[in-house]
Amino acid sequence: MNLPNKLTLLRILMIPVFLVILYLDVPYADYWALAVFILASLTDLLDGKIARKYNLITDFGKFADPLADKMLVTAAMLWFVEAGQMPGWALLVVIIREFAVSGLRMVASDKGRVIAAGWSGKVKTASTMVCIVLMFLPIPPVVNTVCIAVIVVTTIWSGVEYFVKNRDVLTTM
Repeated sequence: MNLPNKLTLLRILMIPVFLVILYLDVPYADYWALAVFILASLTDLLDGKIARKYNLITDFGKFADPLADKMLVTAAMLWFVEAGQMPGWALLVVIIREFAVSGLRMVASDKGRVIAAGWSGKVKTASTMVCIVLMFLPIPPVVNTVCIAVIVVTTIWSGVEYFVKNRDVLTTM
């Protein structure tokens, strides 16, 4: 297993650690969990750079890397919903977009086409991770609301862009 794949696997293994820390009744648990979240997020940047630079792109990486991102982000957002810091509908928007884009990619794959991550998807992922980090900090409620809005808007924007750019995949059904 190459280094990028190991980093992706590490990110997946950090998710339960992140959640367990959140549920611990110890001082500064939120900050410890935030540190794990940031480290996990940084592995995403690092594995992608290494894989592209050294041409270490694998089928495992193509599958596991986006899955690890979705799992990490969903875990954090589930915590925010449970803590009353994020409305459930906002998380639902994120989950629906992920299922829809994954479904589009599956249909495209059946037709021998690969839909690579687009720029808007990368912006969505980066802005969502930054917003999640901010939401762990003691920020004013208005900043939390802005973060939720950024997450929802970039999620919808990138989802729409995937479907508009690849609408021919669905029209040839």
